[in-house]
Amino acid sequence: MWAAVPHPVLIADAAGSVRHANAHAAALFPRIGSGIPLSRCVPDWLAQAHTRRTAQPPAGGEQVSGAVGERSFEAHPTVQDGGDVVWWLVDDTDHRLAREALRTERERTAFLTEASNTLLSSLNVGRCMDVTAQLAADHLADAALVVAPPSGGLLPVVTCLHGGTPQRSEQDADPADVPGLGEALQGFPPVPSRWIDPASAPAWLVPEGFGEVGSIVITPLPGHGVPAGALILLRRSSELAFTEGEEVFARLFAARAGAATSAARLYAEQSSLSRALMRDLLPPVLHQISGVDFAGGYRPSKNHERIGGDFYDVHPAAAQGEASFAVLGDVCGKGLEAAVLTGKIRNTLHALLPMAGDHQRVLDLLNGALLSSHHTRFATLVLVSAVREAGSVRLRVTSAGHPPGVIVRQDGTVEEVASRGTLVGVLPAVTSTTSEVMLAPGESCVLFTDGVTEAKGGPMGDEMFGDTRLKEALAQCAAMPAEAIVEHVQMLASQWLGTQLHDDMAVMVIAAPLTHHLSAVDGRTRGRFTA
Repeated sequence: MWAAVPHPVLIADAAGSVRHANAHAAALFPRIGSGIPLSRCVPDWLAQAHTRRTAQPPAGGEQVSGAVGERSFEAHPTVQDGGDVVWWLVDDTDHRLAREALRTERERTAFLTEASNTLLSSLNVGRCMDVTAQLAADHLADAALVVAPPSGGLLPVVTCLHGGTPQRSEQDADPADVPGLGEALQGFPPVPSRWIDPASAPAWLVPEGFGEVGSIVITPLPGHGVPAGALILLRRSSELAFTEGEEVFARLFAARAGAATSAARLYAEQSSLSRALMRDLLPPVLHQISGVDFAGGYRPSKNHERIGGDFYDVHPAAAQGEASFAVLGDVCGKGLEAAVLTGKIRNTLHALLPMAGDHQRVLDLLNGALLSSHHTRFATLVLVSAVREAGSVRLRVTSAGHPPGVIVRQDGTVEEVASRGTLVGVLPAVTSTTSEVMLAPGESCVLFTDGVTEAKGGPMGDEMFGDTRLKEALAQCAAMPAEAIVEHVQMLASQWLGTQLHDDMAVMVIAAPLTHHLSAVDGRTRGRFTA
């Protein structure tokens, strides 16, 4: 009966001696034989399981498992009436390998998921390189290096030992000195680790105190069209060399790390470009020019944006005694597209400064430029020439489709500037009228875009702020500094809006100062008031 069983089977008595073994058992355990103690012919795990079984017989079968050479077996006991134990051995090597492979795959999948989430949580290039090096050192190798593409003749490198913290450095090294590194930095497929001689690794590649290198893996960090760098994995000579499966897994990790690093680098480049372009689109900081106070405030339609379709500029007079030129405008639309046209209008007006004294001429040329550019958007503008005359300020105000400016007198009287005109960028010709206004010391001209008066809010959330409410508020601003008036208007509009959506809002105030100001080193910073 035992010979017919397709598995190794052996019978041992309560004393631990072999009573019988079939042919499969004899082939598996060459030293087995009748009367021989189990401890002398089978592995310890099986002999000890038999001892436990006979010493304290359990109610059920005590299945055990262990290795026999390079294979693994499950041993199932069956107790006979006389106290003998029959051990049935089943080869489960394939099942064990499958379980281990599944467990390894699950662990690797979990690691890649965690690595992706960690890497994508930052859009900082340095942070991505640090995280890549640390994850690789802790999970893939004894040490890891992340090498970025050369910059200024140097190699940016992040080095991390297993269980350590990333260290950044710049190496004056030639990637060609490391087999496979030059190719990896250019995005070529990785060189197999067995082709790389660990003894050829230069000193900068081996972390201090690491010891002798036994195996090296170098794989590219793929980016978005351009390589993001290279990943280098090091294993000590006392450890097993990298297997082919480990190299493939390293490439999977490198693909995720490269995508995250590349995204961070693209973000940094776009952010730098955006900052450079935005510097010319942001409204300027206004101050006193040639004895005239200027102040401005701007709030875009969306809180997360910094630019939009409203703008203002002040250009100092070209010579002593000439007028400064100020403009406040509103481009149709919101957001980036409106801001782009705003930038073009501001640049065009800057080019037309030599003829700024002729407002109609400036509007005609600007209108022609907008019509020829085939823009579908239009703009409204207020042009102001301001010059100081014996303590007062003389203004020439020209409106082109824009809400009229408001004059705030010393006694709190509020007057509209009598200037009207047509939109810019719509009709073949622009018509406008120019009004001349004198501001006594302490008096102001307030210019604003319709985002202020059309702001909807209030108790019910659907009422516009309106011209009347604005004029009533400005009547309380008599003799106030220009900056204070801007802040007051912005505060009232913000309170009125609450959390409601709104259009871009811009305010500019031109005032005849009551007193002179002490100036700081650059002559622009507001100082103490003096009599």
